[in-house]
Amino acid sequence: MPTSLVTPAPNRLLAYGCLALSMSLVGSYVALSKPLAATFPVLLLAWLRFGIGGVAMLHWLSKPASEPPLTPRTRKLLFLESFLGNFLFTICMIYGVSLTSAVSAGVIMAAIPAVVALLSWLFLREQIGPRIWAAAAIGALGIGLLALSQGGGNGGHGAPAAAATDGAKGLVWLGHLLLLGAVLCEAAYSVIGKHLTQSMGPKRITSLINLWGFVLSTPMGLYLAWGFDFSAVSAGIWTLLVFYALAACMWTVWLWMTGLKQVPAAQGGIFTVMLPVSAALVGVLVLGESMSGLQLLALAVALAGVVLATLPARPRG
Repeated sequence: MPTSLVTPAPNRLLAYGCLALSMSLVGSYVALSKPLAATFPVLLLAWLRFGIGGVAMLHWLSKPASEPPLTPRTRKLLFLESFLGNFLFTICMIYGVSLTSAVSAGVIMAAIPAVVALLSWLFLREQIGPRIWAAAAIGALGIGLLALSQGGGNGGHGAPAAAATDGAKGLVWLGHLLLLGAVLCEAAYSVIGKHLTQSMGPKRITSLINLWGFVLSTPMGLYLAWGFDFSAVSAGIWTLLVFYALAACMWTVWLWMTGLKQVPAAQGGIFTVMLPVSAALVGVLVLGESMSGLQLLALAVALAGVVLATLPARPRG
């Protein structure tokens, strides 16, 4: 057997599985949030999401005896984790997808691993090499190809075409910008999450950051709920909302934090490749969106950047 082949420990393999499943679920609800955003105002949707998730994990809020008391710095990190990774990410992602498409979101989200690695270098002092810079450039090329594909105006790209018929074609660029903001929020979420897992368990982190998300979204959520006709929402949309809330607030966060306890933040960023793949597949297979040849090329180029960023270095000798 070559000496370069090393079998990971079982707990590391379990961590990899948790990270991969977490990002696959994120990709699915990135895509499925599109029909939800067409039914609910975005901030009302966010408030309902955090509320449903909070009820499901009330029993996770209590502090285990093995955990130390929260320090002021930890409290600030919990707030930032929720504000960036839950609240702001939700707004950027839902608005962004509503102005573009799930396929477009998948391509743009492919830049997450390179951004995670960059932030890990800046804030966690993890090593970053020339390959990461090259991966970031390739990811930017993929996003540029996506913008070119949307600028063609042929009306054959699923949701963007629908947006054009609604007079929103000129806002596709804003959707792309919001999705880039979601990329930055997701990357910050990974880096801050690594800090938090050093002193807290995954369940408590999950419940506390969801509680902050609920607090942040409550003022506008209550305002929008007052005039919203909930009786007009179909049973299928309610079912999708419950899945979205549990996946976004509970399952994906718990899985991600569980994996990060065993894996460095930059290495965890590898598994965000499952997000764009899942989002694109759900967009095409479930939502009926089409994928043009140029969009497919853009996705391939962006994923090539991910592969370049995440390939392990070959041992010398």
